[in-house]
Amino acid sequence: MGDLIIRSVRDADSEGLIVLIDRVFGEYPGCVLDVDADMPELRNPYTSTRATDGRWWVAELDGAIVGSVAISPEDAREVELKRLYVSSAARRRGLGGHLVRLVESEAVHRNAGRIVLWTDTRFADAHRLYERLGYVRSPGTRELHDGSNTIEYHYAKALPR
Repeated sequence: MGDLIIRSVRDADSEGLIVLIDRVFGEYPGCVLDVDADMPELRNPYTSTRATDGRWWVAELDGAIVGSVAISPEDAREVELKRLYVSSAARRRGLGGHLVRLVESEAVHRNAGRIVLWTDTRFADAHRLYERLGYVRSPGTRELHDGSNTIEYHYAKALPR
């Protein structure tokens, strides 16, 4: 792998993020990206994240976005890990774990006691990553009623105090 750079998202990253997420979704039958209906924040990622007091990072390799992760505050003690995507070309190198740990570090800095996340039931590799990193799946699922017929698992991890 060339030089990997992890940096804060910019609004100019919109197209690169859309390409990344569309390619990841394309790996799963029936999983489609409808930006305007399901992820309008992709149009202005920096602006939308700052408006919610969140933070979003991208991993860039040779000028292309190959990874993404974000954190969003839920309340004073809980944050949500969001938008974890890694391109197939950048997987199996520890990037996903590194991005999750980046969110965990930010959560600790914010004095959060817990991280939660929702993940599509089809994303088995992500489930294995979360479980390896100490996230625990809750019983039940939620349905998003979107164009992908998404059903999600809920995971959570308590943070050290």
